[in-house]
Amino acid sequence: IRYERADLERLAALAQQHSLVFLPSHKSQLDHLVLFYLLYENGLPPNHTAGGINLNFFPVGPLVRRAGVFFIRRSFKDDPVYKYVLKQYLDYLLSKRFPLEWFMEGGRSRSGKLRAPRYGLLSYVVDSYRRGACDDAVLVPVAIAYDQIQDIGAYTAEQRGEAKEKESFSWMVKAINSLRRRYGRISVRFGEPMFLSERVATYAPGAEGDPDAAGLEVRKLAFEVGARINRVTPITPISLVALALLGARDRALTVPEVIEALDEYVADVERRRLPVTEPLQLGEAAGVEAALEALREHGVVSRFDGPETVYSIEPEQHLAAAYYRNTIIHFFLAGSLAEVALVAAAEQSDDRVGVFWRE
Repeated sequence: IRYERADLERLAALAQQHSLVFLPSHKSQLDHLVLFYLLYENGLPPNHTAGGINLNFFPVGPLVRRAGVFFIRRSFKDDPVYKYVLKQYLDYLLSKRFPLEWFMEGGRSRSGKLRAPRYGLLSYVVDSYRRGACDDAVLVPVAIAYDQIQDIGAYTAEQRGEAKEKESFSWMVKAINSLRRRYGRISVRFGEPMFLSERVATYAPGAEGDPDAAGLEVRKLAFEVGARINRVTPITPISLVALALLGARDRALTVPEVIEALDEYVADVERRRLPVTEPLQLGEAAGVEAALEALREHGVVSRFDGPETVYSIEPEQHLAAAYYRNTIIHFFLAGSLAEVALVAAAEQSDDRVGVFWRE
C-alpha cells in the first residue's frame, strides 16, 4: 500500500477540532480494509462506517460490526422511524467527533469510472450540521487505486448481463482464495478537504430553509467530492498500457509499438503533472513489458512469441481492459472532446468558431 504519511498527519490534526467524514472511491471490497489499516498504522481511530446490509452475514457481519461498521438498508424512504433513528445516530457521532465513512457511490464501480453519487447519508450529515449537532464537519475525498483487482471477472460478467453473485459465506471463501495471487500495489490519495462551514448555510434555531436550495447544496457538494477524487486518482502503468492496447482495436502490438502509442499520453501526464502511482518508465521496454506481463498473468492480455513477440487483449477480455482504462480516462476526455470539435471546425469554410462550440 502506497500513501503519503504527511496526509494522515494533516488529517489527525484536523480531527482534533472537527468531525471527519471520509468519502472513498469504491472499486473493490478491499477498500474499507485498506483505509482501516492506514488509519490504524498512523494512530488514528477507526471510522464508524456505513455498510450495506448485504454484507451482514456470518461471519462477516459480527466481525466487522466490532470494527466500527454499522449496517443500513439500501432503501428506507417509506420508513419514518428508521430515518429518525439513523439521523439521531449520525447526530450523536458527529457531536462526539467520531470519524464517519461511507461509499457515496452506493456500490462498487463495475466500469472503472466513478458512479453517480447517492445523496442520502450526505444530506443527513449536512442537515446535522445545519441544525447545530456539530460545530463543523470536514468531508475528506479519498481515491483508492489498484494495479489490478480480484473482482474484475465478476464485473465483466455483470457488464454482459449476468446476475450479481449474492454475498454469502461461499462468496467470502472464494474472495479470500482469489487473494492468493498477486495483484500489484494499492495507492491511496487524499483530496483537498471540504469544510461544511464554508459551503453550507445554517438555520436559526427552530427555522427551516428552502428544501430545493438545501437539496441543490447537497448535490453540489457531492459533485465536488467526486471531482476531487478524480483529481487525485493516481495513474497506474497498467491503466495506460490498457489504454494503448484498446486504441489499437483488435491488432496485436509489439513492445516498441506500445511505447510509440503511449508516447503522447506519457508526455501529457508529465507536462500536466498528473498524479501517478510511480515514476512512469513507459518509454523503456522493461517498463512496458512489466505492465503487459502483469496483465497476461491474469488473463487479460495474451502474448504470441513468433518472429516478433506481440501482445493483444484476449478475446472476451476487452471489458476487463476497459475497466483499467476507465479509471484514468477522465484525465484525457477534455482533450479528446476538443480534438473532435477542432476537426469539425476544420471541415467548415465559415463560422468555424460557432461550429467548434456547437460540436
